[in-house]
Amino acid sequence: MPTALITGASRGFGHALAGELARRGWRLVIDATTESDLMAAAAGLRRLGTGDIVAVAGDVTDSTHRAELIRSAAATGDFELLVNNASLLGPSPQPTLSTYPIEMLRRVYEVNVIAPLELTQIALPYLREAGGTVVNISSDAAVEGYEGWGGYGSSKAALDQLSHVLATEEPGIRVYWLDPGDMRTKMHQEAFPDEDISDRPVPESRVPGLIHLLDERPSSGRYTAEQFLAGVTS
Repeated sequence: MPTALITGASRGFGHALAGELARRGWRLVIDATTESDLMAAAAGLRRLGTGDIVAVAGDVTDSTHRAELIRSAAATGDFELLVNNASLLGPSPQPTLSTYPIEMLRRVYEVNVIAPLELTQIALPYLREAGGTVVNISSDAAVEGYEGWGGYGSSKAALDQLSHVLATEEPGIRVYWLDPGDMRTKMHQEAFPDEDISDRPVPESRVPGLIHLLDERPSSGRYTAEQFLAGVTS
């Protein structure tokens, strides 16, 4: 079976995706910043499937960690999928751009833009050989002008544009920038610290949208999970 590298896989959408791929027998390399959370997630994933689960704790903004992730994925063989899921919201509650701390903005861009790009750069030789796939997790904040979302939203817009250019430059692989939609996650709660978000769908309910992309391999592009969940094939 093929190997997938999923960043930010200890919880939320990344963990839900890892669970579905584990059930399908994929070999997985997963990462998260908190080692205890990552190891607990890995233990649960091992109970779901028959493929190897390699957990590498670290910060995606650390170039040494990024290199280790790609080495681990390549060592398992058949490295076919890179999912850049790890994201940083920024301050909570979200500030307006007029008061946004510049050092925090740099950190948001390091996590949401620079780290995915360098991971992709290192992974490309393997993905080209395999005719593989890069999935960059986006957001509707990348295309909508939501008040208070200037930092996170602009970083996701930058990631979308990088993805678009990469798809043009690398026709031998698939590149998807996917908006999974609102979900009941820790990051979403941080974005709305005073709100009850229990009405939002759980991340597992959004995973089939990405699975559709992986199974059907449509042309590279920007997709939303809702398109496929609603039966729209783009």
